[in-house]
Amino acid sequence: MTTESTTDDIVFGPMFVQNPYPSYDVLRTEAPVGRHAVKTLASEVNAWVVTRHEDVRALLADPTLSKDALGLPRIVERHAVDPDGSVGQNPRSMLFSDPPHHTRLRRIVTKAFTMRRVESMRPWIERMADEVVDDIVPGAEFDLVEQIALAFPIYVIGALLGVPVTDFDDLRRWNGVLTSVRSTAAEKREAIGLAYAHLDSVVAAKRQEPADDLVSALIDAEDDGQRLDGGELLSTLFLLMNAGYETTANMISSGALALIQNPGQQSLLRADPGLLPKAVEEFLRYESPLNLATIRYTTGPVQVGDVTIPADEIVFVSLCAANRDPSVFDEPDRLDIGRAKNPHLSFGHGIHYCVGAPLARLEGEALFGRLLRRFPHWELAVPADRLVWRHSLQFRGLESLPVRMS
Repeated sequence: MTTESTTDDIVFGPMFVQNPYPSYDVLRTEAPVGRHAVKTLASEVNAWVVTRHEDVRALLADPTLSKDALGLPRIVERHAVDPDGSVGQNPRSMLFSDPPHHTRLRRIVTKAFTMRRVESMRPWIERMADEVVDDIVPGAEFDLVEQIALAFPIYVIGALLGVPVTDFDDLRRWNGVLTSVRSTAAEKREAIGLAYAHLDSVVAAKRQEPADDLVSALIDAEDDGQRLDGGELLSTLFLLMNAGYETTANMISSGALALIQNPGQQSLLRADPGLLPKAVEEFLRYESPLNLATIRYTTGPVQVGDVTIPADEIVFVSLCAANRDPSVFDEPDRLDIGRAKNPHLSFGHGIHYCVGAPLARLEGEALFGRLLRRFPHWELAVPADRLVWRHSLQFRGLESLPVRMS
């Protein structure tokens, strides 16, 4: 098998994001490990893309693939289609670090961001879900992305971090710039600077007046007498602010669309709310909120199937492709909220497995439970072929979702 993909004409173009699955079916068969020009959130780079579930799962846990922010700029510059378009170095957070630095950061963060803290938020999350559902006017058209999917997670993340409600619009605006492939490198750098400055002011306020929130908990959290330094604290908060918002918003909107387009599954779920946990897992599999996992690069040769990826190469693994691999999932293109075997990779695998997974699951169960209970009838307010998926290879989410619920 050639290491250079010959299928670029069918993947990663403007129409690809509207329905990537036929292209991924071809890639899994003809070029499961191929090299493409890929633009995710920053630079367009020549990178390897891996699509089979077995390979994706293995690479997510392979220590030969690095995510360290200090080494990344050199690799990106080497493979950039346009070197002047790079945003620059990523903040060195848990997401962009390797052991032992990652190990230390993760231990400290998990001591603050515990299951107990997530569960303690359940009553507040459920009240917030009630409030956003209360704002739906029965029978009236509204954009579920704008009114529900984007609004609900930002309230949850804001409350978790202890950010004032008056600042939520700023968080949404910065996140929109950072997650758009249409934003320029200069715009992204500006958004990062503004977000860091804001988080710095939040940290300063919490040092003066600690509260029962994650920022205060992270300030005090320690491991073997070590705490997060100022830069580590800010990068961790930046990561939690963005990663905990965008992906949950995408899961909510794509899950709602899936239920509208599969009325039999919607009826089954409404009749048996006990299926909600499985349904949320299926939403995550059926439309992974992340299409391509965040950037990795090889620190040595990596064997993937019968292809050897050399050292100092960029690698992206496709979660969307892996989650519809027919060798793992029966009828992968069918929504099945009762799916018994569902080893999806939407939260990752290995040491970078999403620390916020329990919170995302709780948000999904709380919100969908209330929508289903309150509104027996859901329908699209526009023809399905007019729905537009965001022009992003990193994220998988709808631009808008006009619906009526009654």
